[in-house]
Amino acid sequence: MSSSLLRRVTVGFVALTGFLGAGLIGIRAASAVTVPILVADVDSGKVIYAQAPTDPWYPASITKLMTTYVALDLVRQGKVSLDSMITISAAAASEPPSKMGFKPGTQLTLDNALKIIMVKSANDIAYAIGENLGGSIEGFADLMNATAQRIGMRDSRWYNPNGLPDPRQWTSARDMAVLARALIRDFPDSHGLFSISAIQFGRAVMPNHNGLLGRYPGADGMKTGFICSGGFNVVATASRNGRRVITIVMGQPSPRERDVKAADLFDYAFTQDAGWTSPTLDALPASALGAPPDMRAYVCGGKKPPAIEDGAGAISAPASAAQLIGGSAANSPALALAAFSNPAMRARTLPPRAPLQPIAVWIGHNPAEGQQILEAQETEEKAAAANTRAAKLEAAKARREAALQAARQAREAKLERAKAAHADKVAAKPTAKVAAKPAHALPRSASAYTAVETPTMPEAKPGKGLSKPAAKAAAHKAAPAKADARKAPARKAAAEE
Repeated sequence: MSSSLLRRVTVGFVALTGFLGAGLIGIRAASAVTVPILVADVDSGKVIYAQAPTDPWYPASITKLMTTYVALDLVRQGKVSLDSMITISAAAASEPPSKMGFKPGTQLTLDNALKIIMVKSANDIAYAIGENLGGSIEGFADLMNATAQRIGMRDSRWYNPNGLPDPRQWTSARDMAVLARALIRDFPDSHGLFSISAIQFGRAVMPNHNGLLGRYPGADGMKTGFICSGGFNVVATASRNGRRVITIVMGQPSPRERDVKAADLFDYAFTQDAGWTSPTLDALPASALGAPPDMRAYVCGGKKPPAIEDGAGAISAPASAAQLIGGSAANSPALALAAFSNPAMRARTLPPRAPLQPIAVWIGHNPAEGQQILEAQETEEKAAAANTRAAKLEAAKARREAALQAARQAREAKLERAKAAHADKVAAKPTAKVAAKPAHALPRSASAYTAVETPTMPEAKPGKGLSKPAAKAAAHKAAPAKADARKAPARKAAAEE
């Protein structure tokens, strides 16, 4: 081996120990796995670096690269055009975020739909593409699988066009590199589709989820993806000095760490020559794994999972570095020391993003029609909001009136009860008085004249109980009466004579 070649190998190994070990995650210490990483030259298909490149993995939204290839292939065959209208069904509208949130019945061109899924990664739009182009999701999945086989993908199984969780749907880093090369090779006029920094819909500007665009020099594509079971994935391309490189990084604990690792891999790749001894993508051996590992416990843990497709902020990685060592790291202390839990790796970030250059997208056939539709929807929404407010006010008024009516009825009922109680009291009052009279009282039917002799009151003596002057006056008044009484027998006797 020449000294220059030895030097390049040594430099490459040192770079890898510093940069690539960050991709090692273990499900358990006893059954550790190595997360897939692959770097390849676009033109030659030569592998610059590979780590578990054919192991099965959950793709998440990098699935949308496969959806885009099928759509562009149908355009190339003349079966549809980029101006073909995609209609949002109720099923598509019900897909979970990330999404545009269009109402069922909304239409947009296939061109705008592809731009939206590449930048916003909208699951509802990808679902609608599958329904419209495949006749059904199952029909489009058949197209995906047939196309994958035709272009040389051998580890992938497709069941939906947006990458939402499905335990049956998986791919490999090798297959995604094959797909990336096919997109670049077969659709040269569509290269710009994968490097849009942002889209603008109405007044809303939505940046691309790919954190390498505008931050890593030469980055020009392609797609990110995230679900808890697969971690944060990216298929990325970058160009330097006329050379283009593909980097695939999967299973990372955060979008930041995924982007930093991809940038480091690009730095390494652009210092290497993919010589004749490097294997091609087709020559990579098949994996011994029968199914993808589930990374949910280590990527999302017990925390609330981020929104599907690139949640905001980093997610905590496993605390124990021993849990991260697996695969090639088991026999490589240098790679183990560079595991992604390394504080130096976890603290690194890429430079600030360059100013966004949004590309306009719209619903309808053209921007003017799209604007009219948006204005009509806005008017409809305002009217609906006004109707909702009016309905709430009417409901509140009805509740107040019902409460007042209930209060009036309660007062009237209370008054009626009081009147009834008073009438009962009045009706019962005489009976109570009769019952209360003493036993010797005369009954009401008794006459003032009675045969029963009743004791008379003793005759009061004149002046008794009065003061002396009053007594004298009483005695003086009584004297004539007594005199008359004494004279009465005499008069009577004279009368009798």
